[in-house]
Amino acid sequence: MNRQIIETKDAPDAVGPYSQACSSQGGKTIYLSGQIPIDPATGQMLQAPAAQQAERCMENLKAVLHAAGLTFDDVLRCTIYLSDMADFVAVNEVYGRYFTPPYPARATVQVSALPKGALVEIDAMAERS
Repeated sequence: MNRQIIETKDAPDAVGPYSQACSSQGGKTIYLSGQIPIDPATGQMLQAPAAQQAERCMENLKAVLHAAGLTFDDVLRCTIYLSDMADFVAVNEVYGRYFTPPYPARATVQVSALPKGALVEIDAMAERS
């Protein structure tokens, strides 16, 4: 299978052996890798409460979507990973500002740890019209 890789300098470089996003060649579905709250301008982790980290994650996803010619209106599904479910309400409020009805499907899970000590990571799947 030929993959179409989607990358932008407006989102942080991958912290491992993966792409910011990809699709099958000519494919309609775009798979966006999880974004943690790294500032793409500095390459540094945002040391802030979960709500601010969620905003950085969403802005990173927005940049990758833009590089693919998409917006949050094209997102079909997201997963939010939290290191502490006590942050759910604050993160949910930030997340909700990026979408309008009809909302994409979503799961939110608590994990024992995230890369670089992040409190939040968010991934997405989107589809071209």
